[in-house]
Amino acid sequence: QDVMDVEVKPQPSRPHWYERHVQPCLAELLGTALFIFIGCLAVVEDSGGTGRLQPAVAHGLALGVTVSVLGDI
Repeated sequence: QDVMDVEVKPQPSRPHWYERHVQPCLAELLGTALFIFIGCLAVVEDSGGTGRLQPAVAHGLALGVTVSVLGDI
């Protein structure tokens, strides 16, 4: 009698091929492009007194935004 009362839980389905392969690649491409674009703009717009601080802060902010936006993927 006890053996018959056991509930069988369904196996979770595997994610679609798009979610496994394409979506992470697109996220990586978008994040890298944003990171490099922001960093290059920070160096081009370098004002005299900031030195190494401006590109470092720009890269840090770009990385933070990218992780916040694409972190769920």
